[in-house]
Amino acid sequence: MSLYTERHNMRLPISKTSNISIAAYSLLYDCCTRYFDYLAWKYPEECQDGCGCCGFNSDKFNEDMMFEIPNLFRREGIIDKPRSIYNAFENDFEDDEYDQYALLDLIEYVAQKIKDIIQKDYHGFFRHHHLSFGTTSEITSTFIHDINEIFSKTGLLYHLTNKLEVERDEESAILSEEIENNIKSVTEQGLRDLLLLAVKKHKSPYPDDQKDAVEKIWDAFERLKTYYKDMTKRGSADKIVHDMSKCQTDYIKLFDSEFKELTDIGNNFRIRHHETNKIDITDIKYYDYFFNRCLALISTAILYLE
Repeated sequence: MSLYTERHNMRLPISKTSNISIAAYSLLYDCCTRYFDYLAWKYPEECQDGCGCCGFNSDKFNEDMMFEIPNLFRREGIIDKPRSIYNAFENDFEDDEYDQYALLDLIEYVAQKIKDIIQKDYHGFFRHHHLSFGTTSEITSTFIHDINEIFSKTGLLYHLTNKLEVERDEESAILSEEIENNIKSVTEQGLRDLLLLAVKKHKSPYPDDQKDAVEKIWDAFERLKTYYKDMTKRGSADKIVHDMSKCQTDYIKLFDSEFKELTDIGNNFRIRHHETNKIDITDIKYYDYFFNRCLALISTAILYLE
C-alpha cells in the first residue's frame, strides 16, 4: 500500500544512481543479516547438549567469508557495515572506505545459499530453538523481494534476478527480452555466443564487465560482416545491408553509412585495439552509449539474416 504523499504525488522523484551510499549499504546489509538463520545449515551453532543446530554461527561465517568475499567490509576483522564517523579534530564526518561490489557479492551469496527452515523445536533449558533444514529454498523468493524493494526505494540501478544474480538497470537501455530472444535464435554459433556474452557482461554491475561488453559486441559486429561464408567480407556485409534495406536506396545509404561509422569507432577508439594512438574512453557512461549504438544495428540486422 502506498503512503499518503505517494498517492498524492507530493514526493520528489528518487534520484537514480549506481553508487551505493553508506545509508543504502546499511539497509542492504541489514536485510542480508535477517536471513542469516537460513544459512545455519552451512554455519551451524551447535547445541551444548549435542542436540544439533541451534542457530547461526557468525564466527564460522566470518572465517569463510575471508575466502569467499575477501573485500567485504570488516571492522576489527568482523564483517560489518560502514559508517560515517564524526571527527572532532577536523570538525567533519569521515566515511569508512568500502567496496560496494563486495556487498553485491554478499547479496548473491545469501540468495544462492539459504535454505528453508522446516522445523523449530524449543529447548527450554538453554532457551533456544533447534533448527531443521530441508532441501527446498522457497524463502529465496522473499529475500529477492526484500532486496529489490531496497534497491527500488533507494534509487539504486540494480535488481536481484530469479537466477540469483545482481544485474544493473540502465535507464536508457534498448536491450529487451525480445532482442535477447532474437539473439538466441541466431544460427551461426560464433556470432550468437559473442552476442550472448556481450549482453551478459553489459548487465553486470561491475565496470570492468561493462567495458568488456563493448569489446565483445564489437567483436560480434566484425563477425556479423562475415556471416555469409561463401562471400568476401565486403560482399557479405553488402548483402546484409541490401537485405535490411529491402533494396531501397535511401535505406541502403543509411545502413551502409552506419556500418562504416561503427567500423571507424571500433578502429579509432580504445575498444578492440589498444595502441597508444587510440582514443581513450574516459567516462564509464560512454560504454553504455557505444554498446547501445552497436546493439541497435546488430539487433536489426539479425532479423534479416538467412
